[in-house]
Amino acid sequence: MKKQYVLICMLMATFQFAQAQFTLDGEFRPRTEYRQGFGSIIPEAADASFGISTRIRLNAGYQVDAYKFYLSFQDVIVWGENRQILPYDQNNSFAVFQAWAEINLGEGFSTKLGRQAISYDDQRIMGGLDWAQQGRNHDAALIKYKKGKFIADFGLAFNQDYSHPTGFVSEGTGYNTAGFFSYKTMQYLYLKQAWESFSGSLLLLNNGFQKFDTNNNPDGVNSIQTLGTHLDYKKNKLGVAANVFYQMGNNVDGAYLLGLDLTYKVSDKVKLGAGLELMSGNDTSTADTEAFFPLYGTNHKFNGFMDYFFVGNHVNSIGLFDVHVIANFKLSETSGLLVKVLNFSGEQDLPSGENGLGTELDLVFSKAFKGYSLKLGYSQMFASDGMYELKGVAENNASDMQNWGWAMLVIKPKFLNGSN
Repeated sequence: MKKQYVLICMLMATFQFAQAQFTLDGEFRPRTEYRQGFGSIIPEAADASFGISTRIRLNAGYQVDAYKFYLSFQDVIVWGENRQILPYDQNNSFAVFQAWAEINLGEGFSTKLGRQAISYDDQRIMGGLDWAQQGRNHDAALIKYKKGKFIADFGLAFNQDYSHPTGFVSEGTGYNTAGFFSYKTMQYLYLKQAWESFSGSLLLLNNGFQKFDTNNNPDGVNSIQTLGTHLDYKKNKLGVAANVFYQMGNNVDGAYLLGLDLTYKVSDKVKLGAGLELMSGNDTSTADTEAFFPLYGTNHKFNGFMDYFFVGNHVNSIGLFDVHVIANFKLSETSGLLVKVLNFSGEQDLPSGENGLGTELDLVFSKAFKGYSLKLGYSQMFASDGMYELKGVAENNASDMQNWGWAMLVIKPKFLNGSN
């Protein structure tokens, strides 16, 4: 009888599985980097760094008419971080990167619950930050609506420490995780409408950051509101994209971001572009900051690949005026070259009166092979007087060469894909 029961259960499970879409895939992404001035000016006396890290992911997706489920495990390994035969991972980097379910509510509505990457438009304010080996995710609940070319997402998040053996933190719902704009609460509304050649979106985002009183007890939140639009026009060979965002709230007053990018497809093998971006800086004469910060975007994608701005740095600073030109060359059916030149200056002057920060050159070569791809990159910063002052390194103490080189292999095996 027990064998028959087990057989019936197996047959039922097989039938249910056969009606579903199941995917199982992975990612193996080692990247080696040579850093001599990545992120900031390196002094002459400092040694350049060299290292290799690997991102490993295993992703599983399951879909039926009623819901979708997605699970992604990842580990980020720095070569040599663990001594031989160490019985545990020294940097404790193994994590659940995504774990969410999206339930179909009918009539174009669904709800998506759990740990997820949230990415919109060009990822200026909210993005998955795929370049970083660890990526970016949010623990959130979304109500989603889609009809034709219109979409609307309403998102909610409430973050909490779970450090007390009998429950949540002993001091009510205080949130002690700090750094990199970790928020206690988040609410947002995202709307997007697309037409034949034009699309426009609206983002209304509110973040609450935990406050503490003089006794270090939770005392409400400081809130920052970010609102703005992304516009995108593409027709024939011409493309135009614009960003307009504004920030206000507790300790933030009148911060803004303005961006404009033009692209033109010269031929099947050459695409050119030019653009500018202006982010407001802080006026130290006021109590509230006027400096804009792009929060949860994929900031590595903007303002130069050497990450001198808004990648764990340049917070509440002099702002930024970025003027850039870009060229994409299709070298063959499987390879391409990106060339980008960016000139930086402060939206405000530094204490010395200097404004110019420097020029950066970014080169990225990409080559696709059968089943995997290879990317090679080189960047160099040509710093101006203002950059040395901004980064706190005197020019006569700085290295003559500020550069960064990297190579990355990407393999994404698909173990199972489709209906089974």
